[in-house]
Amino acid sequence: MGVARGTSRFNAAEFRRRRLATGLSQQRVAEAVGTTRQQIIAYERGRAAPEPARLATLAAAIGCAPGVLTAAPEPADLAGLRRAAGMTRTQAVARLAGALGDRVPATRWLLEQAETANVPAAWRSTSRRAAVVAAMARTYGVPVEVVARLWPRPAAGAVRAPADDTGLRTPDPRHTLVAPPDPGSATTLDGLLERLRMLKVWAGDPSYGDIRTRVGKAWSAAGRPATELPGRTTVLDCFRTDRRRVNAELIVAIVQTLHPDVGYVAQWRQALRVIGAESTAAAQVRVQDRLPPELARFTGRTAEVEWIRRELGDDRRDRGPVVISAIEGMAGIGKTQLAVHAGHLVLRERSVDQVLFVNLRGFHPDAGQPPADPAAVLEGFLRLLGETGQQIPHDLEGRAARYRDLLAGRRVLVVLDNAAGADQVRPLLPRDGNSPALITSRRALADLRSATHLALDVFTPGEAVEFLARATPRLPAGDDSTAAARIADRCGHLPLALGLVAGHIQAKPDWSLTDHADWLDERHHQRRLDTGVELALNLSYQHLPPDRRRLLRLLALHPGHDLDAHAAAALAGTDPDTARTHLGLLHGDHLLQQASLGRYTFHDLVRAYATTLAHDQDRPSQRRAALTRLFDHYLAAAAAAMGTLHPTESRPQPHPPSAGTPDPDLADPAAALGWLDTERPNLVAVAVHAATHGWPAHSTRLARILHTYLDGGHYTDGLTVHTHARRAARDNGDPAGQAHALNSLGLAYQRLGRPEPATEHFEQALELFQQVRDPAGEARARNHLGNAAVRAGDYREATDQFTRALDLDRQSGDQIGEARTLNNLGNVHWRLCRYQEAVNYDNQSLFLFRQAGDLFGEASTLDSLGYAEMRWGRYEDAGRHLRQSLALFRKLGNHTGEASVLDSLGSIETRLGRPDRAVDLHQRALTVLREAHHRFGQVWALNGLGEAAHAAGRHAEAVGHHTDALAVDVCDRQQQARAHTGLGHAHLSLGHPDLAREHYERALTLYINLGTPEADEVRVLLRRLD
Repeated sequence: MGVARGTSRFNAAEFRRRRLATGLSQQRVAEAVGTTRQQIIAYERGRAAPEPARLATLAAAIGCAPGVLTAAPEPADLAGLRRAAGMTRTQAVARLAGALGDRVPATRWLLEQAETANVPAAWRSTSRRAAVVAAMARTYGVPVEVVARLWPRPAAGAVRAPADDTGLRTPDPRHTLVAPPDPGSATTLDGLLERLRMLKVWAGDPSYGDIRTRVGKAWSAAGRPATELPGRTTVLDCFRTDRRRVNAELIVAIVQTLHPDVGYVAQWRQALRVIGAESTAAAQVRVQDRLPPELARFTGRTAEVEWIRRELGDDRRDRGPVVISAIEGMAGIGKTQLAVHAGHLVLRERSVDQVLFVNLRGFHPDAGQPPADPAAVLEGFLRLLGETGQQIPHDLEGRAARYRDLLAGRRVLVVLDNAAGADQVRPLLPRDGNSPALITSRRALADLRSATHLALDVFTPGEAVEFLARATPRLPAGDDSTAAARIADRCGHLPLALGLVAGHIQAKPDWSLTDHADWLDERHHQRRLDTGVELALNLSYQHLPPDRRRLLRLLALHPGHDLDAHAAAALAGTDPDTARTHLGLLHGDHLLQQASLGRYTFHDLVRAYATTLAHDQDRPSQRRAALTRLFDHYLAAAAAAMGTLHPTESRPQPHPPSAGTPDPDLADPAAALGWLDTERPNLVAVAVHAATHGWPAHSTRLARILHTYLDGGHYTDGLTVHTHARRAARDNGDPAGQAHALNSLGLAYQRLGRPEPATEHFEQALELFQQVRDPAGEARARNHLGNAAVRAGDYREATDQFTRALDLDRQSGDQIGEARTLNNLGNVHWRLCRYQEAVNYDNQSLFLFRQAGDLFGEASTLDSLGYAEMRWGRYEDAGRHLRQSLALFRKLGNHTGEASVLDSLGSIETRLGRPDRAVDLHQRALTVLREAHHRFGQVWALNGLGEAAHAAGRHAEAVGHHTDALAVDVCDRQQQARAHTGLGHAHLSLGHPDLAREHYERALTLYINLGTPEADEVRVLLRRLD
């Protein structure tokens, strides 16, 4: 949009675009050209045009020629119109939503579609479109005709959509979508489902019945039985908004049928993992670096075992994974036992560096426990392979690539138990045959064409009898020599049922096999139990004493996958020793499986049986009391662990555990961290279950307790926990709880590289903290907003936020918060070259951290203080403080902190004329930062390497390092300016004055926008080139 001035037009949109690109604020431009901020706003919104003299000044301020800002056409689309009005999309959405009376999420999605020429369904009618156009015109301050002229036009010849009998608001196919919608741009679950509808239109708008048919064919081809294929209503539910939970697996399948592009489908998986944490249950999975204990009396399957041993032999370089599947999807057939037995044989007979084992939960009796997300499995595998949280990529493809890189050159046994399908398994397979893989599934997984397949059936009659003979040695047959065969027949030759019945037989050694066979026949006729498993489970349960029956029922209520004696004791209201004894006996009766030493889990069929019994025999109040005791246990233990690891951090006090159920001893830091790592899947499951089943306070308190732990690299889990905590707090009328959850969500989004939703959450948190009059919480929110401003190069905004936060910290008496804010103020002031102020702030921060005994805060502040002193030229003081910081970071095991200090020490060496030492320090820092995927730190280290290379006379090498720094996609304008300055120095030394001038000019523009004194230094360099 332009404003006429004489014979030319002032291009307001281009002026604003270039100002934003340089990072210069409206106030800064106003001061540079001698006018007011309101006048600059008028220029950017096209309400006024500058005189020729003012135009030249404006152009110089933003680093362009005056002609660039004239003779340009009006914006070509609605996005350009919005930018010309000086609005971000978030600002425009808020104003449009108010003008239209719509919900913000719906308005955000509608605006996104309009700006990408995808006219949404809600705007297809003339009256609706007219209302939106008018609201846009008022919001942007332009005539209605301008908006109408830029409105996306429908494609010629498109066909009108038939009436939708489902009640869903379907996008109008008359408006052709140029490209499939981007799921990653959604910030809410409703927004994501709106994009699923748009994808349906983009794919030709097939009917829901047609989509169901496509998904059914794909699943059938993958080996799924007819009972698992979705119906039309199930598919239709995936397109409905206002849902709290979605079927993530089915949505991915729908996307695959509509647009079978691997990369695009992966985007949907990622969006489902992040948006609203709706697929959070799928992200909760436990991985192990050891196989489950082997059965002492494994028998049968001789031919199958030998076949697997050959397939997993040393000469298997060109072979794919081994898939153990069941005939017709039968459960209890012994797939896992066979895989575990074969795995133990491999460990005894082959050289294996490591084991990776996971239950993929392809089939689970609880609908709230969907198949495990392969991205979550990969995160766990990567941690077992030595990666830290910050080293793990956020996307599925990045994790799979990193996983396969780490497996290269190693021999790792990978066991993927209970797989749902080929798509779940593929990312988890090693790249080559050097690392053998065993997969079990109730499906054939025919899509894994590189795999060799072994289909299991029930035991043969002979194997079943042999199994009973080994399980019940020295037991007489009695009068009937066929008694063992009768028992096997009654169990359907199913291994699980035979194991359960064997446990019952062992408890009555004075009975003969004939007695047992007769009794089983009687029980079968009396109870009319249809299956061998059902009969065996009933027999085993009735054999238990009352207290053990009760414990079995209560264990099935646990929302996680496995548990230890402390959790079992909490459920039962007993002591850990008693619970430990009962767990061992239930394991001996084949009613529990041992997941690892001291931890137990259910077979799916046993869990389903015990869950039914719990609901039939225990009153709702009894079940709720048991779960309350369990949640209290996790709250208290988590608080104890965090208190050990972070003693200076303030956390809400949990409810005390019930008497007689002491928590584990977590006074040792290693034990505390080990407990958190082991119980993390259960803690996340508890947070979700508590939020969605009537324990909102437990969910919000647990989220606050775990905040620092989850922020240490478990970002996806953090999204899950804090999203549910936010909802629980909202439903419980707890605005303070909402505010804390929003703050934590903002940090999780920031760590995941999503700054826009991060800032939105920080702003919402700030409003709620102000509403509840929580000065300490408001200070934390302002600190987060200040750090976001620092990254964007808006130091004035950052200083304002930090200064206000400092007042709030002191008002609330939050000493640790005050120390952190002072450190943040020090960081801003050294960037502004106000070194005395920076050192003063850092020294105040250091005093408070030391007084509180906060080692991490002390290490971070010493790093900041040393860097400020180095910039000030006080190298001796800087070196001393940096070495103190380095020692603390190494003591804490914080590798990225250590790398930051090494980088600063390298800069000191360069300034002291020792560039070779500097190169070594910067390179060591860069290696760690690259392994940690710490992009901001990488830019610093690359610039440090460039400066050291230049100081050593290796100018071409310096050009390479500074160019690499600019290539890292981070928004750190101070480091961009530093890189351009370094490139100017290097090119000048190489005899390229024109290139040097170009880079100096770019550095000057950036430093002017930042408002830092380095601009004067660069001006001097440019004058020397004149």
